[in-house]
Formats: sequence, C-alpha cells, structure tokens
Amino acid sequence: MDEFEQLKNEIPSCTLCDLCKTRTHVVFGEGNRHAPIMCIGEGPGYYEDMQGRPFVGKSGILLDKIFAACGFTRQEHIFIGNIVKCRPPGNRDPQPEERAACLPYLLKQIEWIDPKIIILLGATALKGLVDPNARITQVRGTWLELQGRLVMPTYHPSALLRNPALKREAWEDFKHVIDKYRELIDPKHFCAYH
Repeated sequence: MDEFEQLKNEIPSCTLCDLCKTRTHVVFGEGNRHAPIMCIGEGPGYYEDMQGRPFVGKSGILLDKIFAACGFTRQEHIFIGNIVKCRPPGNRDPQPEERAACLPYLLKQIEWIDPKIIILLGATALKGLVDPNARITQVRGTWLELQGRLVMPTYHPSALLRNPALKREAWEDFKHVIDKYRELIDPKHFCAYH
C-alpha cells in the first residue's frame, strides 16, 4: 500500500478536532490521483457527509456542469477535495482550529497528487490556503501561487446558486484555467465553449 492509500485509510479514524463527533463519513476527496488540476472547496455538506464523496449535492451538480463545459472530468483531469474532511454542523464555515487540524492532510494530498493547477472554490479555501485576509471578490480570476503551483481562486458553486449573476465571472475564471491547461499540459485540449 502506498502513502496515498495509507492516508485514505487513516483519515476515517481521525479525532484531531470536534467535527469527528458529528460526522457520518469522512470525505477524503476523489478523482484522478495524478490529476493535473486539483479543486479545493471548504467542507462537506449534508449529501457529502451521507455519501462520503465531495460535491455531490446541488453545488456538485453545478460544478460537474462547469467541468463538462471546460472539457474536464473528475475521472481524468481533476482531483477534488476540501479544506476540512468532515461536515461542520449545520453547514457552517469550518472554524480556524478545524481547518488547522485538517490542513496537514490536504497538504499531503497536494504533494502526492502534484497538480499543475489548483482551483480554490470560495473564500474559505482561499483564506485557508493562501491568505487569511484575502477577499474572494477581489482576487478571483487572478493567478496566485501556492508552493510553486498556480492557483486560481473563484466563487464556490453554492455562491453561484445563491446569486446566478456571478456565473459570468466564474466562467471567465474557468476560461483562464482552460487556457493555462492548454499552455502547460495539453495544447490540443478540446472545449466546445472556449
């Protein structure tokens, strides 16, 4: 068993923060473990907690539509995970101590998956990985760097569901990702919309 699988087997018994007391399932993440793109959200919601999979509720359905529009799939191009691996009660934002407890797991995943591009979905992922004072409305659509990797912050799909007017800006962000993917990974990558 390699380190990645070992971590996947270890995390379900984690008790580093109080989220372990209320979770149904740990959500390790899923997708291609050698994906060129990694998407990181804030934390599991109700459906994710029930199924043990990331982004399977309404936000996940929208995210998969965005991926499809970009010509990406979870199976081939993307590994998707969250800042915390257990659902915060009531879908509240993860607290700083919860994020801190889970961050080493996420950093190991990033190291082992070794993506060329990281997409940060929403403010919690941005603040947890890049800058606690950053504002998603100010930096979305701008390439940032994390440990030598390109990072594109954009709105969380739940924000797009609450405010559909943001979809145009989010699509512009994903078009930057498509362009960068073609530049760094596959110049022939096909996307019907761009």
